Amino acid sequence: MFLNTNIKNTFLQATKLTIEHYEREAEAFWRGTRDHDVSQNYDEFLKSLEGKGPFSILDFGCGPGRDLRYFRSLGHNAIGLEGSKKCAAMAREYSGCEVLLQDFISMDLPSDYFDGIFANAALFHVPSLELPRILRELFLTLKPEGILFSSNPHGNNQEGFNGDRYGCFFDLETTGVNVVKDRIVEISIIKINTDNSEDSKTDHRMWFNFRIKDKYIKNFDCHLIVNF
Repeated sequence: MFLNTNIKNTFLQATKLTIEHYEREAEAFWRGTRDHDVSQNYDEFLKSLEGKGPFSILDFGCGPGRDLRYFRSLGHNAIGLEGSKKCAAMAREYSGCEVLLQDFISMDLPSDYFDGIFANAALFHVPSLELPRILRELFLTLKPEGILFSSNPHGNNQEGFNGDRYGCFFDLETTGVNVVKDRIVEISIIKINTDNSEDSKTDHRMWFNFRIKDKYIKNFDCHLIVNF
């Protein structure tokens, strides 16, 4: 899919404003999320990784480093990706891990490098029209048989700014992963209800978790149609 210049600029601006929010609110965001219990997400992700660890893990949208530190504590090679300079610095200090300072729609990642990508409360910030391209880039950085795990908030089929952050909030019927060509990926959709949202400032209480297994996608050029 090719986006015209105006749409691209709109998405770039949306990403810029969202990153600026996290830059301003880094300490408050950290206080509100550092003690959240996301063990169910860790378990779903880690049990899906194939082979014997330690594994190379990309924490996509790592924030101040809570999940990075956990993965490192298990002996894995965890690397973060974060758009906010302040959050990235906090993550490096807290976790001791490498953190790539990159925004979600302008990434530069190595090919065939990671065993798994943990995208917890992150991909919903990507505009839906850009999501196929972003997923393609994430798949290309995975090793064969790699796993992408993504957790995203439930909503009422709305996309746009929630305050000064851009987000996509869809319901279960709208949410899905469709691939133009069959035989590409193994997809598991897990619905999890939780009393505590990932961000204490949002009213979204239900999160949809996706586990996508990269198996054939590197073998040909394809287009993904994804509704999150």
